[in-house]
Order: sequence, then structure tokens, then C-alpha cells
Amino acid sequence: MSLSPRTQAVLLLTAWLNKPAEGEPKPLTPSEWGRFAQWMKEKDIVPESLVETKNITPLLAGFIDPSITSDRLRRLLERSAAMGLALEKWQRAGLWVVTRADANYPARLKAHLGINAPPLLFGCGNRVLLEQGGIAVIGSRNVDVEGLAFTTALAGEVALQGKSIVSGGARGVDEAAMLGALKKDGTVIGVLADSLLRVATSEKYRSGLMKKNLVLVSPFNPEAGFDVGNAMARNKYIYCLADAAVVIDAGNNKGGTWAGAVENLKQGWAPLWVKEHNDATSGNSALIKQGGRRLPEGAFKISSLITPVEKPPEEPLLPGLFEEKKVVPVCSKRDKISAAASINEMSTAYPETPQTTSYCSLYKCFLTAMKHETQKTPLNTEELQKRLTITKTQLNHWLKQAVSEGHIKTSGTPPRFQISMPGKEVPKS
Repeated sequence: MSLSPRTQAVLLLTAWLNKPAEGEPKPLTPSEWGRFAQWMKEKDIVPESLVETKNITPLLAGFIDPSITSDRLRRLLERSAAMGLALEKWQRAGLWVVTRADANYPARLKAHLGINAPPLLFGCGNRVLLEQGGIAVIGSRNVDVEGLAFTTALAGEVALQGKSIVSGGARGVDEAAMLGALKKDGTVIGVLADSLLRVATSEKYRSGLMKKNLVLVSPFNPEAGFDVGNAMARNKYIYCLADAAVVIDAGNNKGGTWAGAVENLKQGWAPLWVKEHNDATSGNSALIKQGGRRLPEGAFKISSLITPVEKPPEEPLLPGLFEEKKVVPVCSKRDKISAAASINEMSTAYPETPQTTSYCSLYKCFLTAMKHETQKTPLNTEELQKRLTITKTQLNHWLKQAVSEGHIKTSGTPPRFQISMPGKEVPKS
């Protein structure tokens, strides 16, 4: 596993690399790393400089934080030998690592959590799935047989209707949802709180990984055992990577499922749907009273669960992201500039393309380009990115918006995209 100096610095400062010894400094938490990274940006200091210099004291001049001392940073950076051994083991198991500074870090986590997004993610499998959203299915480890059967059936239907399952990999509802989707050849995003190394090499997920239908990620050491705190912290990442969430079974005012659902209702990361329960005192009933929506009974379109969530994140967005009111997709400044820069080229290729560079006009330009490029043959994201000369992040957001509005249809796994009605005019502004 060859890592850049920047990734090495983030890894050394924010991750446990082995079983912690007595007196060993604690890695920076996501919020601590967010504060430190923001300070480095303001001082024009890049993370890799911390591992490329023998004395970091001059670099840290002027940095004052009650919990992030220069001694703590220095001792964390001295763990390069432990990092090398750990990386060798993880690489043999097919694991990878991505940091918040990398281009292929999930944009959804940055958009929802800002500087509190996890500094890094360990993973295994098809990382492209992390940008495609899906339906989060969440519930108790001790759900009854009926609940497990319902979960499996729901996950299978989600897969058949072309959406991914997002879940936590734990025993009970999580595992039933993930395996139920994979059995229908669907795609799955598993956000694990522990044991990534063991789960990634287990027999039950081998087929999904080989077919590129599965990605497993964790913000924690791949060999970490179960920890209640980690399990609670990971819940928010499940919601942030999903387009909508379904709670199958929750305790009333207790347990991780309850806590995660209540936090999501407060933050508005994803629309929350709850399986109705006959017991008025159940956690499910209580969640509905707190604002959760009743999950439709019988057959329904999975896409109907996905509705716009316009509540902006409370934390400021990371540098490079901007907010556009009344527009669901998150768009970065780099993406907007890239799209605007290619407007002349696209106008030449597609004469009816709008000439202005507002977000709305650029989106109409995108739909016009899709009409020309895909009216005969559907294309995958890689092919579209090359033809349309826009960034991958912007392409994914506009594809998501166009699919939800019915302008574009999808087919196959991995998905290919095609204009829904080739002869139809692109919607006017």
C-alpha cells in the first residue's frame, strides 16, 4: 500500500495503528483534526510537511489548543514503524485508505459534516459506490424473525429497483439488509464500527466484493474490536451516505438505533422512514411521534422514499465547497469553475446549450449534452466524464438530480445512464 506523505501524516495523527499501550498518545478525534487542519490551512502549512521535517516545533509556532499539544503531535508522528507494519498487513487483505484531502473521499460526508467528517476511511471493495447514495436500513441486533424476514424482503426490493443498501454490518437488521441486497445482485455500502479486516475477508461477503457490488468502510482501525462509542459515532456516517433511511426496529429511548435516528431527525441528513409497529409504546411508534414518516405498506416505488433535504449543515463546509440555495446537489467551486470553463466547448457541440453560467443554466447544458450523447446508447460515468469534460463529483450530483426528476434513466450494474425520452425538449429555465 503506497501512501503519499500527506496521507501518511493524516494516518499517523488520527488513527490507532495497533493495540494501544499504556501511556500511548490518543490519536486526534475528527473534531480535533478539523481544528488543527483549519489552522494549518490558515497558516499555509501542508500536512506532509509534518512528516518531512525532523523538528516540527517551528511549524507549530502560534498554535494553541487545550487538547492538542505539540508533544502529543510529535509522539503521534513518531509511529512510522508501527504504521509500516500495519499497512503491510492491511494491504495483503486488500484494504485501502482514503483521507479527507483526497479527491475520491466521499463528497456526501464533507457536505453534511464539514470539518467534523472523519479524517480518513479504511475500506475494501468498490469505492465508486460511496458517491451513489442509496437507502439506509437500520435496526436492532436482536430483531425478531418477522423483522429479519421483512428486512431481507425490503433489501431485495431496493436492489431490484436499482438502489444501493447502506447499513452498518452488525448482526441482526444490518447484516440481513446487506445480504438480502447482495443475493439479488444489488449494490451495498457497509459502514462498519469494528473488525473491518475480519469482515472484509469473510466468506459471506467474498462474492459481493468480487462482483464489485460491495464496499466496506470504517473510520476506525481495521482490527479494532467492538466499542459502544465507535458504534454510536458511526451511525451518522450511514445516514450521511444515504438518500433516505428506514428504521426496522428500535428501542424506545435507548440503544444505538434510537440514538442515531433521533440525531438524524435533528440534523436532517436523510428522510427518516419507520416501519409501523402495533405496540404504541415501541421505539418505532415513538420515532414516528418525533417526526419519522410511516413506511408505506405493500408494494411501492423505492424512489418515493427519497425527498429533498434542504436543511443546511450546521458546521461550515470544507474549503472548496459552496452552498447554492434551493438546489439539492452539493457543488464545489472547482466543479462550478470547471463546468463554466467548458461551456463554450459544449455550446459549439450542442447549439441549443444555454450561454449563461448560472447553476441552473449549467444544469440545462448538462441535460442537453446528455440528450445528444446518450440518445442511442447508454453510457457509464467514466465514459460520460470524458465526453462532457466536467468533474466526477459534479457529474454524479447532476446525474442524481436528473434521475430523480425523470430526465435520465439507469440500467445495469454498474449503472449506465441514458436520456429518458430522446425526442423530448430539455426543460426551460
